[in-house]
Amino acid sequence: MLHELLLALYGYSGNVFVRNAKGELEVVAELPFIHPTEVTLFNRLCQLGTHYRRFEEFIRKYGHRPATSSVAGLRDLHGVYLRAFCSGLDEILEPYRETLVAVEHDILADPHLPATHIQSSLQEFHLMFPALAGVLDQLISYKAHGCYILEIVHKSAEFGVPSVKCALQRILKTCHHVLYNQLTAWMLHGQLLDHYGEFFIHQLKVARQIKPSESDEDDLGLAGVTGRQLKQIMQSPESQFSSSFEQFGLKAEMLPSYITTRVASKILFVGESVHMFTSENRKPTLIQTGTILRNKEDTFAKRLQELSHMKEFSLMVFENTLDEIRTCVAERLWQLVVEESNVIGQLKTIKDFYLLGRGELFLAFIDQAHRLLDSLPTATTQHDVNTAFQQAARSVLIDDEGLLEAVKLTVETRTPDGKQPGKKSRSSQSDVSQPSETGWNVLGLAYTVEWPLHILLTPSCLEKYNQVFRFLLMVKKIQLELQQCWALQMQRKHSEDASSAMWHLRTHMAFLVDNLQYYLQVDVIESQFSILLDKIHATRDFEAIRLAHDHFITNLLSQCFLLVKPVSYCLHEILEGCHAFCVLIRQAGSPMEERERNHMKTLTTKFQRQTNLLFTILSNVRGHQDSPHLAQLLLRIDFNKYFSQAGGQLGSYHHAQALVHATPSSSRR
Repeated sequence: MLHELLLALYGYSGNVFVRNAKGELEVVAELPFIHPTEVTLFNRLCQLGTHYRRFEEFIRKYGHRPATSSVAGLRDLHGVYLRAFCSGLDEILEPYRETLVAVEHDILADPHLPATHIQSSLQEFHLMFPALAGVLDQLISYKAHGCYILEIVHKSAEFGVPSVKCALQRILKTCHHVLYNQLTAWMLHGQLLDHYGEFFIHQLKVARQIKPSESDEDDLGLAGVTGRQLKQIMQSPESQFSSSFEQFGLKAEMLPSYITTRVASKILFVGESVHMFTSENRKPTLIQTGTILRNKEDTFAKRLQELSHMKEFSLMVFENTLDEIRTCVAERLWQLVVEESNVIGQLKTIKDFYLLGRGELFLAFIDQAHRLLDSLPTATTQHDVNTAFQQAARSVLIDDEGLLEAVKLTVETRTPDGKQPGKKSRSSQSDVSQPSETGWNVLGLAYTVEWPLHILLTPSCLEKYNQVFRFLLMVKKIQLELQQCWALQMQRKHSEDASSAMWHLRTHMAFLVDNLQYYLQVDVIESQFSILLDKIHATRDFEAIRLAHDHFITNLLSQCFLLVKPVSYCLHEILEGCHAFCVLIRQAGSPMEERERNHMKTLTTKFQRQTNLLFTILSNVRGHQDSPHLAQLLLRIDFNKYFSQAGGQLGSYHHAQALVHATPSSSRR
């Protein structure tokens, strides 16, 4: 009977030990040669056999087959981490098998050996096997996949019993071999070895299919060429080159809790950098001296190999090793980006175009393109606008053909209801737009970013720059329109319609817009750009440069009020009113009709109301430490306390004379 008990401990049934309805082994009831007290002992031992049999079946099912098989198998557990788990499970079952062999030798040596001897020999497994069975239950119920298996085993290893904790840590160590192999390939060679989607880093899908609009299919009269075909012909190879860079991100559901997001971000940064350096899209003109890791791959691979052999995972030791690799990569990237790729020159180019650093260029562009962009754009508007932009650049002596090829203007074609084809409508206060749907609303800049600066000037960063660009261009355009209105008023100053109220309203509008423009260009852009350059010069770490650049963009959006909805809306309404005033001045006859005079009164009232609202908002946050830029704008427009004395509003005729004497001559033009 003891030999049949040994077979039951291996999970096999017989005449004495059989399976019940649940599939568990137990002693046949009411056997005359087994004492009732022995039945309890044997049933407890049979539980070990039941668990062992389940473990063996699990290993045979998942541990000795390909990581993924048929289509039906994709719904079942699969993956390299699961095979590693099975390998570790089989490894910790080996002491159990060795114990059964030793017990069999004892039985052969002493046929009258009591069952309590077997019980004492297998005592440690009575705690270990139920814990392992619980882990298997979690794997099956959660359909655990990839690094999520590490999370389940790690949490289960937080057990007070030393034997159970040691066994689960041995399984975790076996699974970590797969993790360290993936980390070695990713961080040292830039290769994402993840055929089954198990790693916590994955490649992002950036390819976007744009649905062609009806206007794209219209015949343009160019020998049957449609708008979409014209766009494809005019698409430069540089733009195709810049869009082919691969991007990677973190997969939160696969990240184990004992590896923090901060550590995972370091792993992502190192792997992305190495991948970028070894990719085929790199800039061919750069001279590469060694690898990005300065030929230390073998050294770092040895360090990671040593980590994989540690009995227990240590986050501190793990992060210290990552920091060594990250420091090496960050220094090399700094050299590559700052010294070899001239990142400061690229940022100055961004400032010249996206932030209107070359003001004379955009003055010339607005003058040439206003007829193209004052109406709803068509399929050829983008081509015409780029032609006007190049003519404006040459008129201000910008003759760098490479620069003009890298910077292109984009115009999104929208339907008459203002929606972009193939996209849902989206309203945002972050963009100050025109009062009606015109080409100015959808005008943007596209900048061809060369390798390796694409990791700094990402598409999301360029989109934020475009938000600032649209707002700055709007302010510049309104400022130019108000100056042109001054010229028209000067021509009509001797006419009967030259009312003082109209003159003073334009003066107040120009005063506000001029000071807003000065605040944006001097207090915001020049100040923040100087801070950014100081941070770049003060570090040799690329991550510090990227962080400083992110802060620069965030500060631009914040201090240009694109993130402060009340101020953004108020400025939008003021600029809209200024634009409507300029349109009225250009289109009105001399003298004005009654309808036009009523419209002028409406614009005056609206301007007074919005400037009063702006003054109220700025005054309420003057002393707040978290909004110093709002106080700075208030200082610009209320430097002589006229704004305060006028009751917080502009456009009133009764206070106009005081403002005329206090306003610089450039604002009264």
